[in-house]
Amino acid sequence: MTSNRSGRGKSRRNEAAPNQGKPQKKTMSMNSERGQGQGQLRAGTGNGSEQERERKTLEKGRGSHRASRGGRSQDASNRNRVSAERTDLPVQKNDEAVMDIIGMNHDGEGVGRVEGFTLFVPGALPGEKVRIKVLKTKKQYGYAKLLDIVQASPDRIAAPCAIYDQCGGCQIQHMSYEAQLGWKRQHVVDVLERIGKLNVEGNEGSIAGEQAAVKVLPALGMSEPWRYRNKAQVPIGVTEGGLVGGFYARGSHRIVDMDTCLIQDERNDEVVAHVKEIGRTLGISAYNEETGRGLLRHVVVKTAFRTGEMMLVLVTNGRDIPHADAWIGSIREHIPHVASICQNVNTKRTNVIFGDETRVLWGRDVIYDYIGNVQFAISARSFYQVNPVQTEVLYSKTVEYAGLTGKETVIDAYCGIGTISLFLAQHADQVYGVEIVKEAIEDARSNALLNNMRNVKFEVGASEDVIPAWKEQGITADVIVVDPPRKGCDPRLLETILEMKPERVVYVSCNPSTLARDLRILEDGGYRTVEVQPVDMFPHTVHVECVVVIYRDEKH
Repeated sequence: MTSNRSGRGKSRRNEAAPNQGKPQKKTMSMNSERGQGQGQLRAGTGNGSEQERERKTLEKGRGSHRASRGGRSQDASNRNRVSAERTDLPVQKNDEAVMDIIGMNHDGEGVGRVEGFTLFVPGALPGEKVRIKVLKTKKQYGYAKLLDIVQASPDRIAAPCAIYDQCGGCQIQHMSYEAQLGWKRQHVVDVLERIGKLNVEGNEGSIAGEQAAVKVLPALGMSEPWRYRNKAQVPIGVTEGGLVGGFYARGSHRIVDMDTCLIQDERNDEVVAHVKEIGRTLGISAYNEETGRGLLRHVVVKTAFRTGEMMLVLVTNGRDIPHADAWIGSIREHIPHVASICQNVNTKRTNVIFGDETRVLWGRDVIYDYIGNVQFAISARSFYQVNPVQTEVLYSKTVEYAGLTGKETVIDAYCGIGTISLFLAQHADQVYGVEIVKEAIEDARSNALLNNMRNVKFEVGASEDVIPAWKEQGITADVIVVDPPRKGCDPRLLETILEMKPERVVYVSCNPSTLARDLRILEDGGYRTVEVQPVDMFPHTVHVECVVVIYRDEKH
């Protein structure tokens, strides 16, 4: 149901292939040795979603270029050529086969091969023997549907969520939690070696030689990996039965009604259910993406785990809310922990949740929560980590890797609302935070005042522009901390780090692939990756965060 900052819910288990006559049945035993065609497997399972988007964009551009030259016959020729090539593949659409699953890609799909041809199978786990039906083939890989499990993995469990097969929010609930943590660590190891060309300590593929080995620690998981999310963002729609809200069905924008989500805090479920019931009673219309009509688009609920305060945000397609007083009164009566009820107005024809205008309908414009002993004010649109328990683990590791004694100057690039900066400020002489989003910096400054921290300064702008300006003012960093979005660090920021030459860099990553890419650049510039700590911020999903400590190599 829910979406992380990194983005989820994408699925490649598309429509079932129509039967064209009787499907062929092939029972093929697959070679399960990793050594055979390992390069092919890695190429097909690396930064796949980003590669796929880039490939589609490139193909679209090429198609436009051909069309502009009147290349219709050439297009047809190319289509025929591709079609001819595909008939030479070991498997065709609708074929059935039995194969071994030798790995799992970054989307949580099982990976196997039939006669050397790579197939991705949603729902299959490493170590399993499965019977599959081919749904789609491309030049170097294809997609298949899981028909039967011939031999199950000992890591397979029954997913506890009743709607797991319909919802795209979790991808690996069918895998034991211990196995999830092991796979996430191995995923980090694989991309560090394949993309970052790093030598990982103790790994089978490690390279003996001059390059010092990187230590990748076991992933830090949760003692209770359920009900961990403090924020729900629920799309609202309508069916013949009235107002519904829940999640988008896999691969579509069809909203399926839902009452509970096992990774959401129960209080969020309670508020969403109550809002839907009030909406049905009052006859509130739901927004329709196709027509652009209807009022209620999303219900957003934020819960502060430490203080218990809650914020409700109604995202509407217009300012006027019918029966607003009755709605607010009922919420206050039934949900006493709600400290803030806000309205966000979004009239644009877009799938972006929030619009530009937010106003308070009742209560405060913020709620308060703590990470460790640092207090934060959370507004309707401010970014705040959705798993506060693991956020404290992540930030504590960041402070540990920074190695602060109280005398250091630290720069926090991509500082957001100042969460990491304020953690660091408790242990450093001076912290400078930079963030390109103006509203985030305003929140960061407010949070610094809230905690009476005077040794931290925040500035709006791109890190690659602001940090050199600070250097000209005589500000140099002993430690630079980066916590970039999924696309990783801007190349100019990496150049800036190499020019400033801090003693150490601490990299907080939400995407192992771009982390590995950036580490390679820092390594080539005279730094040495020492230790990587994976942290499981999103149990039962394929996402994993990492904290990395990088030292300046004295040889350089």
